[in-house]
Amino acid sequence: MKKTVLITGATSGIGKACAELFAKNNYRLILTGRRKDRLEELSKQLGDSDIYLLNFDIRQKKQTFDAIDNLPEEWKQIDLLINNAGLAAGIASFDSAELEDWEQMIDTNLKGLLYITRAVLPLMPDNNGSHIINLASLAGKEVYPNGNVYCATKFAVDALSKAMRIDLLNRGIKVTNIAPGMVETEFSIVRFKGDVEKAKNAYKGLQPLVAEDVADVIFFAASRPAHVNINDIVLTPVAQGSATLAIRK
Repeated sequence: MKKTVLITGATSGIGKACAELFAKNNYRLILTGRRKDRLEELSKQLGDSDIYLLNFDIRQKKQTFDAIDNLPEEWKQIDLLINNAGLAAGIASFDSAELEDWEQMIDTNLKGLLYITRAVLPLMPDNNGSHIINLASLAGKEVYPNGNVYCATKFAVDALSKAMRIDLLNRGIKVTNIAPGMVETEFSIVRFKGDVEKAKNAYKGLQPLVAEDVADVIFFAASRPAHVNINDIVLTPVAQGSATLAIRK
């Protein structure tokens, strides 16, 4: 029987790369995202794969629980949840950052992750290899200048991964925290509010990770034997030594 994976934020970047990789490896996919057109385009791209699309905003509690509660009966067992949806909004010092940016990051990176995980957990079988993979960040291990609330949300994801692992131990549910460093996706374009040049400059002079690199690591964690849990993985480009140190040519 095929396993079912639910991937949040599947319309671009790491989420899209995960959808492609897990489809290739014969998983059934539940894909979520705010951009309906991109979800439909991805579904067409993946062709014959078993796919169910959920178009909603993960920041909205009612939308999130309604979407999961109203899944068709044949989609009501979820073996793997990949909490990928997240963003950085703006980059500014604590005393000059926009409050709206803070709220957007808290609502997406933290509250959205909480909502979808609580909604999905009743559909995850106990002691059957069920698995939650949370996409955190190197920013959840080290704070850097002007990262303040983004870092705080990712530190929270790191802490929640540990808490879920402890609290769900009696159900036999695996929990993995994935913490990438510099990854070139739409992430920086969103952070710099559409300024493509600034986004490119963030990776100038070095070879960053790409979405497929992170998806490969996520799939590795998800495909371990039933008795093995990968608790935490940090991955960076070779040129990056810490949140603030990178060698540029």
